[in-house]
Amino acid sequence: MPVSSGPRPSLRAAVMVGLAGVVVALGLVGAVLLLTRGGGEVEIRLGDRDFRDMEIGRISAEIEDRGPILFGDVAAGSLDIILQHVGDDPETGWFAFEARRTGQSRDCFFRWRPDEADFANTCDPDDIVDAAGTGLRQFNVAVVDGDVRVDINPS
Repeated sequence: MPVSSGPRPSLRAAVMVGLAGVVVALGLVGAVLLLTRGGGEVEIRLGDRDFRDMEIGRISAEIEDRGPILFGDVAAGSLDIILQHVGDDPETGWFAFEARRTGQSRDCFFRWRPDEADFANTCDPDDIVDAAGTGLRQFNVAVVDGDVRVDINPS
């Protein structure tokens, strides 16, 4: 059984459709270039700006009972931080700082010494920092709506 073929476009119609496609493509490229021309520098940030969901009463009680909390790899990289609370008021006295010295091995970090109320480096016991992590990279900590939030992506 023979099958009939459909209409055959003329050469002129095919050229016109091709030219129209080229014009539309060039228009889209021009529009994208125009939109990106005056934007300046673009900064890309993935993930949350802060580390949160730590209820103030629960987290301050845990630190009082067990000591400062080591959070391993909070930014899907190599950012381990220590969250510390000093004092009796859960609204104030919060510190967050990097758990190791810059450039130090991932096996090294500061461990809380409750009797001395300070931190000692696990790879160098003579490397001591105070309860607030003075001398280590610090992160802003805020109490918002009863939650402790640590800004792990400062501007």
